Amino acid sequence: MSTPTPIRFARPFKRLCRALASAAACATLGLAQAATVEGFDLSPEQTGRVRAKPNAEAIAAIPANFRFVTPGKFTVAVNPGGPPLATYATDAKTVVGADPDYAYAVADSLGLELVLIPVAWADWPLGLVSGRFDAVISNVGVTEQRKEKFDFSTYRQGLHGFFVKADSGIDRIAEPRDAAGLKIIVGAGTNQERILLAWSKLNEAAGRKPIELQYYDDEAQRLVALASGRADVMVQPHAQLVFIAARDRNIKRVGTLSAGWPERSDVAVATRKGSGLAAALTKATNGLIADGTYAKVLARWQLQAEALPRSETNPPGLPKY
Repeated sequence: MSTPTPIRFARPFKRLCRALASAAACATLGLAQAATVEGFDLSPEQTGRVRAKPNAEAIAAIPANFRFVTPGKFTVAVNPGGPPLATYATDAKTVVGADPDYAYAVADSLGLELVLIPVAWADWPLGLVSGRFDAVISNVGVTEQRKEKFDFSTYRQGLHGFFVKADSGIDRIAEPRDAAGLKIIVGAGTNQERILLAWSKLNEAAGRKPIELQYYDDEAQRLVALASGRADVMVQPHAQLVFIAARDRNIKRVGTLSAGWPERSDVAVATRKGSGLAAALTKATNGLIADGTYAKVLARWQLQAEALPRSETNPPGLPKY
């Protein structure tokens, strides 16, 4: 959930195209090959972006001694790791996606102008601590270790997705027994791998077949394995797979998995520890939830499944392992 895996399009392009056997899918494998993916606006203009009204309660919660990087502006770091969360638009310079849209809505709620700063994933912690930006809105998961250095205001569920071929007979994966005996593609060293290994042990303890985990070097190889039937299921961050399903039209969701299984684990805005800004951001998000703006932002990027009922400040996070 926390560390985005860039969506790689180009390396085995021809091989993937043959496996998908679809000219339409091949034409949309990368932003260089297509201007749009059905249901997603990747244009720099973003005419359909949802905006919000100032929230007096949230504005009043901004600490009197808090100093924004630029007065009157909300400076936010975002990692353009891939659609639909954050990516470069078709002009190759404007950052668009669900996280930028949410950042705009929060800035509106605080009565501020948004300034987005694209950063590499590894650079956001130092940039935040050093005061280069006011906040990070970039699919950052809440963990107990991160809470030692940063404050958090939640705005989405951290979900992984179970996706299968569109014509697969698998229609539901919600618990370990549903995955027994399946060949599942997962990233090595990821949180989802840790969870699936635990599921497999539970299955074996109950007398069911273990899960067969498969590992591939990149996204294209995973999609080839799924399309060819070498694997039954693909598991990775839910948002990425939502976009791929819309792009390729040959896979479907059959379940989701909390990044904190068996507990819920959320994605949050990160701010400097003790700055006091998190409380204002939590109020802003809860205002967006209450007036329906929040739901519209998620629906625009087909991420309704990741909606939270309410935002929280510094909730329990993933434990240290």
